[in-house]
Order: sequence, then structure tokens, then C-alpha cells
Amino acid sequence: MQNIKLVENDRLAHKSTLDEVLRQGASDLLCLALQMEVSQYIKTHSHLVDETGHRMVVRNGKTEPRTVTTGAGRMEIQAPRVNDRRDGEKFTSAILPPYIRKTPNVENVIPVLYLRGLSTSDFQMALEALLGKGAQGLSPATIVALKRSWERDLDQWRKTPITDRFVYIFADGVNVKVRLGEDKKICLLTIVGVTETGEKKLLAMESGYRESEDSWKVLLKSLVDRGFKAPLLAAADGALGFWKAIEGMEEFRDTKSQRCWIHKIANVLDCFPKRIQPQVKSLLHDMMYAETRRDANQTKARFDNLFKDKYPKASEKLDKDWERLNAFFSFPAKHWVHIRTTNIIESTFATVKLRTKVTKGAGSAKTAEAMAFKLFLEAEKKWRKINAPEELQNLLNEVEYKDGVMLNASQNQEGVA
Repeated sequence: MQNIKLVENDRLAHKSTLDEVLRQGASDLLCLALQMEVSQYIKTHSHLVDETGHRMVVRNGKTEPRTVTTGAGRMEIQAPRVNDRRDGEKFTSAILPPYIRKTPNVENVIPVLYLRGLSTSDFQMALEALLGKGAQGLSPATIVALKRSWERDLDQWRKTPITDRFVYIFADGVNVKVRLGEDKKICLLTIVGVTETGEKKLLAMESGYRESEDSWKVLLKSLVDRGFKAPLLAAADGALGFWKAIEGMEEFRDTKSQRCWIHKIANVLDCFPKRIQPQVKSLLHDMMYAETRRDANQTKARFDNLFKDKYPKASEKLDKDWERLNAFFSFPAKHWVHIRTTNIIESTFATVKLRTKVTKGAGSAKTAEAMAFKLFLEAEKKWRKINAPEELQNLLNEVEYKDGVMLNASQNQEGVA
């Protein structure tokens, strides 16, 4: 037992020494970078002199020491100072701006940890483990200020003009628990879009009355008012509110509809006893991943032969949305993995639900919206581009696809050129 303790203490000592070496190395590199930045600035303006022949831009000692919290820990830094005697000119470091106390990545850590479910009382311990002794946690007042700033950011974002052209959109409404107000749940209506360059971006985040047609219509109209142009394809689950909303808006008359396969599979499986659900799920996946529309139709016919008599509701659910489920066949095959489902929204909302589960629900509808908005912005940074983004231009140029393959490929390519 004593040997184990000695080994553990030795390991901790080496870890501490390594942390110090890394922190000191980062500090030295930062100081060197600041020196080089100042040297370059002075060299660039070395030809400028006053009437007495003295240089207008020279070194001027160092600033007062200040402590900066970085990803490598807390560092005490004295930055070199510059005396720039030109009218209206002043040197400002791009590496270490004035008054900065935390690097941007550390600033982002705080809201992400809070939103991901870490309780307020655990913040001090978590930040010290990440950044070293002395790192500041979140007081209740700081959390309140953060929430208000997130709400302001969301309000401003909702007013920003939309200048990107979107080819696909994914829409979904997710219920989130709240503690305050008459309703114990709110439905966050969310839209994510794919731009003509293949990037995925959050387009809308709004609480609505369940997934009603009116709520979706208000959200979609606000997008149009900000400059949004209807996409070529909209993917969503079976909520009638969304589909009725776009069908009733002239701006979306040419938008094709794609029913989410993941939601549909879950709904169909509910019609079967658990003992045969694996067999049913396998057939449904064969339809979803079919290479051609004909293959999908053949698998559905086999499904009906096996189950339609005993489980008519299952076949009815498939028949109801069959055309919408297979809309993806009219788009490039490399895009199918993205557009068959609304998984991009569901998977991101999992972290929102994690936070509200820990806190027994968001405090209010506005807080829930702001929390979801911040998490989606963080997730947006990691969303990968759609496969074969160059084919998006083909779609915008009205090139047609069948079973994922471009029709009359040589003629279309000449027309695009």
C-alpha cells in the first residue's frame, strides 16, 4: 500500500512539473511573439521622423504586469510598450489586446460547461482542473449576466439579414421542459440550412405553440422578411404543422418535401410487437438505403405482403408519406446521407435536454431558447460540410437527377459551363 502511494505521489509530482514546464514554455513563446510584433511595427515605421530627426515610433519600456487566463493556465505577462507620436495613431497588440483577462477559448469554456449540465457549485473545481489554481468560477450573478447576454445575442441574431442562398433545410420541433410559467414544456421550432457552398448553418430558433401551423408560418415568414429564399428541398418529421405552413406559402411552392426516415421508422415500429421489430426494422432500413426508387418500391411491396393483413396501421403509415420519404432520389446520391433525416437537429438537441434534465428544466422559455441557441452555435462550428458541395450548383442551375445520378450528364455539363 505504501508503495502504491509513493508511485501515485511521484506521478502527481511529475504531472505538476510537466504542467509548469508547459505553462512556462507557453509564457516564453507569448513574450517572444509580443516582442516580434513590436519590432515589426517599429521597423515598418522606422522611416518616419520629426523635424529634429528623431523617430516618431519607438519602444517605451513595458506595461504593468497583468495576469491572463489561457488554455495553458494563468500567466503573468509584461507586454512591451510603444510610443507612437503620430497624431491619431496608437499601437494596439493584435496578440494581446488591452484589458484582456481571458483568451477567447477560455471565454467559450464557461457557457459551454454551464449549458452541458455542470452545476454552479462544481465550476470552481472544474476550471481549476483545466486552467490551474486561481481560475475564476461562475458566481450566481455571473450566470444571470451570462443568460441575459445570450438572450441579447439571440434577439440580435434574429434581426440579422440573411444573405446566403440555401439549397436544403432541416426543420424540427423539440419539446424542452421549463420550470416557470403556465406551460411545463415549450416546443423549440428549429431550422438548419445547407448553403450553396455546402456549409450547414442555424437559420431559426423560436418557441412556438407545440408544432402548430400558425407557429411555423410565423417563423418561416420572419425568415422570408430577412431575405431568405425558399430552398429546393425541406426535410422534416411528420408534424403536419410544418408541412401545412410551407404548402400555404407562395414562396415555397417549388420546394420539394422530404419526410424524415428516422422519425418514420420509429412510428412504424410502434405498430409491431417487440418480438418482430428487428425483422421489421431491417426491411425499413432496406427501403431507406435503397439504391434506386424501384428497389425501394420492391422492398415496400415485400413489406406489405408480410405485414399488411396483420398490421394494417403500419402499412398505412408508410403509404401516407411514401412519396415524401423518397424525394431524396431526385437529388445527388452523395447528398442522401444528409437529407434523408433531420438527425442534425435531434443530435444537437440531446445536449439541451441533458442540461435541462440536470437543472430540472430551463428557468423560462426565453432561457431555454437562449441555451439552445448557444449550444447550436457551438455545434455549428463542428458540423461538417455536405458531401460533394459542387453538385449544389448543378441543382441551382436546374440540372435534374434520377436515383442520385445526373440526367443527360454530358449535355447538362455543357449547359452549366
